[in-house]
Amino acid sequence: MRAVAYREPLPIEAESSLIDIDLPKPRPVGRDLLVEVRAVSVNPVDMKVRSKVPPEPGAARVLGFDAAGIVREAGPDASLFKPGDEVFYAGAINRPGTNAEFHIVDERIVGSKPKSLDFAQAAALPLTSLTAWESLFDRIDIRRPVPGAANAILIVGGAGGVGSMAIQLARQLTDLTIIATASRPETQAWCRELGAHHVIDHRVLGPQVLDLGIGAPAFVFSITHSDTHFAAVAEVIAAQGRFGLIDDPATLDVTLLKRKSVSLHWESMFTRSVFQTADMERQHEILNEIARLVDAGRIRTTLAETYGTINAANLKRAHAFIESGKARGKIVLEGF
Repeated sequence: MRAVAYREPLPIEAESSLIDIDLPKPRPVGRDLLVEVRAVSVNPVDMKVRSKVPPEPGAARVLGFDAAGIVREAGPDASLFKPGDEVFYAGAINRPGTNAEFHIVDERIVGSKPKSLDFAQAAALPLTSLTAWESLFDRIDIRRPVPGAANAILIVGGAGGVGSMAIQLARQLTDLTIIATASRPETQAWCRELGAHHVIDHRVLGPQVLDLGIGAPAFVFSITHSDTHFAAVAEVIAAQGRFGLIDDPATLDVTLLKRKSVSLHWESMFTRSVFQTADMERQHEILNEIARLVDAGRIRTTLAETYGTINAANLKRAHAFIESGKARGKIVLEGF
């Protein structure tokens, strides 16, 4: 089968940073599914792994997490899906990736593809939807109020893939006032389209939150550059508020949270699959709920651009654009 991989961590500009290869077709075991991949999307985690994590000596590592496709085989213990089912999912970081014609994935982290979306539109959703859902509802628990705080959430980095889903989920499933950050006119407009009540510039985050006059927000969800904005977040968040983040800041002075008794919550979408947690099947349930919300017209795909077929050249172009920091929504590739 055709696949795209890398053999060593290299800058994306390097000729062999991503390469087209042929691999044997895998076989499902246990609760695995063999999925014929129809479309994939690209996430910042692809860049992080490609640039920092060397494959096993002499091996090539296939990247890719988001996928939409068709189940072709089911393992002997699988019960949630059967061959022919259309699915979407975000994969596991400790298994081969989705940038391949066929992919093995545990059915407990797979959802039924939204019926109203094509494969490309569906492939834009899984990783960001799971990350946003788990951050908002499992980690900082935005449905549980903070006494005396403004019934509001500040989403730092609202225009990217995760931010785009977080805005929609918070708007559709809660009565929170949503403050999103974005720095360019087109990304600010994108956040408003998705449901943000207020859009501010993250470069002057503190004063602009105060200028809204709504009080200290109960919740802050930081998606990018958390170390840069951390001092301002600590200043504006409500006492006893809850702060969630998903990026990898080099340093955080967490003592800034102490005087307000603000709690800090990490989110990694891969925790449940890597550690085979007792509630691993919750990701199957979340993705099915995302599909239901999409098909009901309450949330929409965040596909921003399609970069053509799944090959090394197109994936290199997608990686380079995401590394530029200018991405809005999701980049998708479709077919081989």
